[in-house]
Amino acid sequence: MIFNVKDIEQFQTQKPFIDTAIVPLVRLNLLEEGMKQSSSAVDYLMTLTMFIEQQFRGRVMLMPPFSYTDRTKNELLPMQLQEELHNTGFKSVIFITCDHSWTKRNEDLDILWLPAIPLESMDKTVKQRILEDQLNQIIPVLTEAWA
Repeated sequence: MIFNVKDIEQFQTQKPFIDTAIVPLVRLNLLEEGMKQSSSAVDYLMTLTMFIEQQFRGRVMLMPPFSYTDRTKNELLPMQLQEELHNTGFKSVIFITCDHSWTKRNEDLDILWLPAIPLESMDKTVKQRILEDQLNQIIPVLTEAWA
């Protein structure tokens, strides 16, 4: 499910079954020399999280991306968001990011770090295979959260 009106209506009727929130943590680099790499990482992360949502529809809710810059990054905000999502009824909240600096917060948050893979120059078949490979790495994390 995606955080939109249609899916939220369905979520409200099936709340006990949709127990995991997926939150993309997106670092924006708005400097000219970093903007292309940053946008490529965002494209990868959003494509991957949409793919995860499609594979686990009815079990996960894909939240809007949590975006920040180096100047606006606040490590307490994801913890507060996690608390609010738990209060809403989500048993698991998994943050997915391409920003390695979040891995030091693993004791407070379920952070899944993946290196950004530039998808923009790949054909559909290769892109699909990469997304499936990435999903295979994510499945154990989800399974552990659901255990």
